[in-house]
Amino acid sequence: MNIEEIREYCLSKKGTNEDFPFDETTLVFKVMDKIFVLTDLTGDLSLNLKCDPTWAIELREQYPAILAGYHMSKKHWNTVKIDGTLSNSFIFRLIDHSYDLVVKKLPQKIQIELTKL
Repeated sequence: MNIEEIREYCLSKKGTNEDFPFDETTLVFKVMDKIFVLTDLTGDLSLNLKCDPTWAIELREQYPAILAGYHMSKKHWNTVKIDGTLSNSFIFRLIDHSYDLVVKKLPQKIQIELTKL
């Protein structure tokens, strides 16, 4: 998996845009202006993804490529190394989970707006 596949997948989700709000190397994907994926375009490819706290711990215990979120809330974010040890479908599932968690926290009015896109 590479950054272009990740980018294409993230941008295919409703209400999603990409941005560089922090610097020119940290690519961020947002749904309705709320972050659900962060990645640094330099160095080894990895993703910071929002995750249910209980599942986050389980994932970290089960997969060496999944760590507590780098520079993020360790409770709510995981860093997922894209090193070939996790299947593409599993990585897409983790992205979906992050997206869904962020959408659920959006105000009702914004969630309704999102469904109309």
